[in-house]
Amino acid sequence: MKSLGDLFVIGFSTNLRSQRFTAHARFYLMPQLPLPILRYLELFVLGQLLVFWLIVRHRIEVVIAQSPYEAFIAALPIKLAKWFGHEAGLVVEVHGDFARSVFMYRRIRFRSLYGCVMKHVADYSIRQADVLRAISDATAEQLRRRAPTKAIVQFPAWTDFETFLRSGANREAEFSDTILFVGVLIPLKGIHHLINAFSLIAAHFPSVQLSIVGKAENKAYAEGLKTQVSKLALNDRVHFMEPVAQSELAERMSKAAVVVLPSLSEGLGRVIIEAMATGTPAIGSRVGGIPELIEDEYSGFLIPPADERALADKLRWILEHRDEARAMGERARVFAAQHFSTAQYLHGYRRIFEMTTLISQQRNHAPVTL
Repeated sequence: MKSLGDLFVIGFSTNLRSQRFTAHARFYLMPQLPLPILRYLELFVLGQLLVFWLIVRHRIEVVIAQSPYEAFIAALPIKLAKWFGHEAGLVVEVHGDFARSVFMYRRIRFRSLYGCVMKHVADYSIRQADVLRAISDATAEQLRRRAPTKAIVQFPAWTDFETFLRSGANREAEFSDTILFVGVLIPLKGIHHLINAFSLIAAHFPSVQLSIVGKAENKAYAEGLKTQVSKLALNDRVHFMEPVAQSELAERMSKAAVVVLPSLSEGLGRVIIEAMATGTPAIGSRVGGIPELIEDEYSGFLIPPADERALADKLRWILEHRDEARAMGERARVFAAQHFSTAQYLHGYRRIFEMTTLISQQRNHAPVTL
């Protein structure tokens, strides 16, 4: 990304201290307050001040928001900066079903009111955007329904793709007895359904383990998963691990029998792309952009979301048909190598920057009607 220009990043630190440093990009990290509502307020106040200051001080030309909700924070500073003679374009990205998935992260009080407010926030942000970015056909269609005349650039989220391809090239001939899940521990990911599905086949495959790698984003849900494992008497078969570096993750994937993403909602499913690159067969829910990646029964398996019996049946098939599963993984690897790369990711952002700059110039030279 640095090859495209100077980069500035606003986000949260990992503790209560603010941080400012340069590592390829200039990072401005706000203190991570303990409650989500406090972080929202902090982002609304400090985030807007930071966006305005960066536009004016460093003449930022393009502001990229990771979702319509972050874009709402950027919209006002961009308008204010224009009054001071500093033009900046706004890019709104959509990485998933922003209208519904927010309710699958954690329990939310006053759900109807919250949903109404978030809908108006998202609609406003999308109207203010110069360019929209989608990561899949599913997210692009969601944007077209809301903004049929807006420019949309589509390309997947970045991953260190070459690292996963190298791991796939060096994978061992035999699969391990590991079923692997990778992702944040939140209800939306459907991990509780995976644990139940594993319990249905565990007795038939006594050497098989289930590894769950990810951050406990929703601590109550994560604790509930561990309680679920205990009740099923699977403590010695199910292992929870913190997130690992990309190189280690690629190695774990290349050694797994199967990677499972049982999400209830998903923008695309980057984990699926990573698994495919390593030559490991994947099972994913038939939601969002996952069907755009997996060709059912050819490069992996698709299952209905929350269907534990169907998931158990596909797990059983892969564990019982190792040669066919290996061939499935090789077909997936060929697909991934043909369709994803770092170069394509950079090309996508180059298009975004060029389009946003062009739209800003056209807006500045448009005739004014009194």
